[in-house]
Amino acid sequence: MKTQKSIPTTKVERSAKFVKTGIQIGGNYIKHYSKKLFNPDMDREQLNEDNATDIYKSLSELKGSALKIAQMLSMDKNILPKSYVDKFSQSQYNAPPLSGPLIVRTFTKNFGKTPEKIFDSFNLTSSNAASIGQVHQATLKGKKLAVKIQYPGVGDSISSDLKLVKPFAFRLLGMSERELNIYIKEVEERLLEETDYELEVKRSIEFSEACKNLKHVVFPKYYPEFSGKRIITMDWIEGLHLKEFLKTNPSQTLRNKIGQALWDFYNFQQHELRAVHADPHPGNFMITPDENLGVIDFGCIKEMPDDFYYPFFSLISTDVFNDKNRTIEAFRQLDMIHADDTAEQVEFYHKSYSEMIKLFAKPYTSKIFDFSKPDFFEQLYAYGEKISKMPEFKQARGVKHFIYVNRTNFGLYQILHELKAIVHTDTYNPTLGR
Repeated sequence: MKTQKSIPTTKVERSAKFVKTGIQIGGNYIKHYSKKLFNPDMDREQLNEDNATDIYKSLSELKGSALKIAQMLSMDKNILPKSYVDKFSQSQYNAPPLSGPLIVRTFTKNFGKTPEKIFDSFNLTSSNAASIGQVHQATLKGKKLAVKIQYPGVGDSISSDLKLVKPFAFRLLGMSERELNIYIKEVEERLLEETDYELEVKRSIEFSEACKNLKHVVFPKYYPEFSGKRIITMDWIEGLHLKEFLKTNPSQTLRNKIGQALWDFYNFQQHELRAVHADPHPGNFMITPDENLGVIDFGCIKEMPDDFYYPFFSLISTDVFNDKNRTIEAFRQLDMIHADDTAEQVEFYHKSYSEMIKLFAKPYTSKIFDFSKPDFFEQLYAYGEKISKMPEFKQARGVKHFIYVNRTNFGLYQILHELKAIVHTDTYNPTLGR
């Protein structure tokens, strides 16, 4: 893959990149409608393909929060046309890497020394390049290490990048401005944390220690002495990413084993730690040669306060869900039903959200769930498509915590679906006793 020799870091440079992309997209629309004059039946597939290509190329060169949002959107198969999902999903595994000399300069600026003065060997060719940083292989005293180096300017450009992304988000997501502002604010808070590598090392050590007794889940050892604000050094974990793993045609037994490890990893955190690894894209996991799940990134953590956790997961409990008054009270606590809603609106949202939660909770309400069956996902996507067209859902509803908790759970479901895993879903249940 061709390397990138520079990266726009100033607000002016990054803004200019967005403007240029906007002009390209405008040109794509002109081209599309010109062709449509001669072929009225032509669909938008080529337009979507051209726009997705131009937007992804721009975001991949900008790196950082701009590319991170593309990565997040690629995980929701229901939000964007397929051409966008296909293009944006490249950021889950391998975005265009920065060149070796630029990485050495970045390393030296942040660490005060070149990599070869710290490690016995350091491979200038990255093994993986993602939205916020790229990973290089190094060795020290016979131990193979992974050195993650953050792209220059990423941490300083989050707020301005998100302002520049908003026009694209308006067009792609169709959210109201209030809803989009809530979304952007929550994303900004998480991204500011995610670009703080010192915080990531601290959390990585804490979470890997808390989860160390989970079956078939392994973590790298982290080295704070070789890490810093923009650099993380950890053990190298051998293994295959999900797409590579699936190409080996694994047995159903092995699919179930990895799927169970994923389910336990996420639900142990949600219900025992009340904080969860909130970036469930496949690039953050490896399947090791000894058939374990390797977790290689703890950059994005979402904490769940009591005033969200209890009403949210109480809705999975049949005791609450079968009691209309208690269900409506939980919806009020979660800002899904507003204080000034009319009786008709309360009835409408109670019915609509109850249908949604009944679908979402299916894996939780049976002891074993087969994620290979497409009907569950077809129902989810169909319901999402239905409410996206309803004017009642154009206004913002729900507390901000939904953004990452929903992303986490639906991302988990999607990975389990790709694995075609059958898992025991009663291993770590919601703890609702206060």
